[in-house]
Amino acid sequence: MICCKDLHLEYPDGAGIKTVLDRVNLTIRAGENVVLLGPSGSGKSSLIYLLSSLRKPTSGEVSFAPEGEDGGQALSGMNNNEAADIRRKNFGFIFQAHFLLPYLCALDNVLLGKNDYSATARKKASDLMEQMGLHGHQKKRIHQLSGGERQRVAIARALMNEPDVLFADEPTASLDHGTAMDVIGVLKNHKKDSILIMATHDTSILAGDERIIRIGNGEAKEG
Repeated sequence: MICCKDLHLEYPDGAGIKTVLDRVNLTIRAGENVVLLGPSGSGKSSLIYLLSSLRKPTSGEVSFAPEGEDGGQALSGMNNNEAADIRRKNFGFIFQAHFLLPYLCALDNVLLGKNDYSATARKKASDLMEQMGLHGHQKKRIHQLSGGERQRVAIARALMNEPDVLFADEPTASLDHGTAMDVIGVLKNHKKDSILIMATHDTSILAGDERIIRIGNGEAKEG
């Protein structure tokens, strides 16, 4: 479970103080597929960064409890090393820009998700790539892959640790509709009991089974 209480984010924007998120309260439980829906600049990406401890809020609290554990840990109160440890063990990240390393092959990029290069990890990474339709692409460099293939590599990397929470920030924004739907299908098929939190502005990729949270004017509203 991951939740936030009275989450507030603001920053100076030259003309004064800009409020991005204003006292947001939200609870997300294991197995949920949550879409943060809103236009560019609405604060949905900021909310992902706050929920994942990649950014600290101006005020308020984010807490996380791994599956099967009671209570929760206050992420917003952790130091950088503590927060990084949680991200490494419990979170997976998929970003629009992929952040794949061009000097590594696709398989080695997937292995970065676990930071383990043993034979067991290599087999798991290769199996994930096979399941995602990347047969024969393991040794290819990133520039040899299409946009959809790169996103699948990024998804495989995020799934290597079988994370409790998958954060996906505009994962289909640079893809055509057909490829975008394929990527969404891959995400849903492989998330199992993980929480999936995806930020997007594109309603055309919604399947109707998601929990929708609309972001705008500093608010997060259900439905």
